[in-house]
Amino acid sequence: MIIKVKAKPGSSRQEIIEKENVFHVNLKQSPKANKANIELINLLARHFNKPANSIKILRGKTSHNKIIEIK
Repeated sequence: MIIKVKAKPGSSRQEIIEKENVFHVNLKQSPKANKANIELINLLARHFNKPANSIKILRGKTSHNKIIEIK
């Protein structure tokens, strides 16, 4: 499954909101040292009940807009 994600790092809380086939994800971590991407993968893994290693960022590792593959 391929999903579109709009990440918002540096938020006060973690949450996932789906709007118009795009997942808006608020993350607590900052984007420095890839911490926000790691938090994003772990949060999506919990949301979809999948192991974290089955989630991969296909595009947008340094962008707010990401394309994610979930196996």
